[in-house]
Amino acid sequence: MKIKVNSEIGKLKKVLLHRPGNELLNLTPECLERLLFDDIPYLEIAQKEHDEFSGILRANGVEVYYIENMVAEAIENPEAKEEFLTTFVNEAIDTNESIVNKEEAKRVLRKYLDSIEDNKQLVDLTIAGLRVSDLPEKVEVTDDYYFVADPLPNLYFQRDPFASIADGASINHMMSVTRNRETLYAYTMFKYHPEFKDSGVKFWYDRKDTTSIEGGDQLVINKHTLMIGISQRTQEESIEKLAKRVFADPDNEIDTIYGFDIGASRAYMHLDTVFTQVDKDKFSVHPDAINEGMRIKVYKKDGDAIQIEEKHDVKLEELLAEATGNDKVTLIPCGAGDPIASMREQWNDGANTLAIAPGEVVVYSRNPITNEELRKQGIKVHVMSSSELSRGRGGPRCMSMPLEREEL
Repeated sequence: MKIKVNSEIGKLKKVLLHRPGNELLNLTPECLERLLFDDIPYLEIAQKEHDEFSGILRANGVEVYYIENMVAEAIENPEAKEEFLTTFVNEAIDTNESIVNKEEAKRVLRKYLDSIEDNKQLVDLTIAGLRVSDLPEKVEVTDDYYFVADPLPNLYFQRDPFASIADGASINHMMSVTRNRETLYAYTMFKYHPEFKDSGVKFWYDRKDTTSIEGGDQLVINKHTLMIGISQRTQEESIEKLAKRVFADPDNEIDTIYGFDIGASRAYMHLDTVFTQVDKDKFSVHPDAINEGMRIKVYKKDGDAIQIEEKHDVKLEELLAEATGNDKVTLIPCGAGDPIASMREQWNDGANTLAIAPGEVVVYSRNPITNEELRKQGIKVHVMSSSELSRGRGGPRCMSMPLEREEL
């Protein structure tokens, strides 16, 4: 299987998801802030909603892959399993400040994981988190902390750990220690799964890089253009690193990257919470961004060099028209211009749509005003239930990573 993603809106052919699992049962009020959740989803309903999401995709001709299954298949290879478990154990223990004797904890955890013969069960456990009480030998922790390995509840937001760009993948270094552990799963899949290991997937970013970048900030506009948020989660230095690697590749046509300074607000967590593309000349947009002048940095390929230009007070509408090659674009505001509705529906990811074809998107049901506005603008809307999945602060785009889209 080859990655082939040269737009945000080309007909979606293949996508990677994670069906929420027992990691949500390991969320407690005390750990919500550290694990980047605002509330605790009800797992049974969250799974039903996620199954509805995958059902919509399949009904529209999309092949759906699950990261947990792909990793379980990848680690059938003994070399893959050894690297996966060694890395998982080291990162889980090294980032857990409550463990008293880290080397002893690593020994105990690894011994327990080695005893699990079923690879799917093993992968599910690493995602769900491992409690002190799960282990047959005692691991000493301070403050009566419950976990030897913290759960990974954000993994159902598959958009962030990596990004499909052209014929390669940006295996991201994520802002938080908690989420950076998630990138191990995509790394293992691409390096070892039979579908990918000999397919020539290129890596535009490395999970061990020291500056952060996340997939929600990475938008593929066309074969020539990327847009990347400078945000709460993505640093400017990371954009320049990625630009150097992408521009140096002789086989892709990307020659321009726009860096958007969207600030460090929780409401503007990623660029795809500010806008998403829904058609060739239409974007769903956070209303506050429509008239706000933005600081941007433009990275241009210039032979073997990169030209970087900084601009201020740039209007979003003008920039999106320039980047997409349109004379003008239509900005569809979340909440249809109603200030109360826009704040409420933006909080529930009203602008975070997933395009499955030009002019055709998947959206959350709890944003009816925004959804109706999309319909008025000629967009075909597939509505999915969202009472529990939305508690993680991410929408349909956040929950999906395209692996292949048709060319426009």
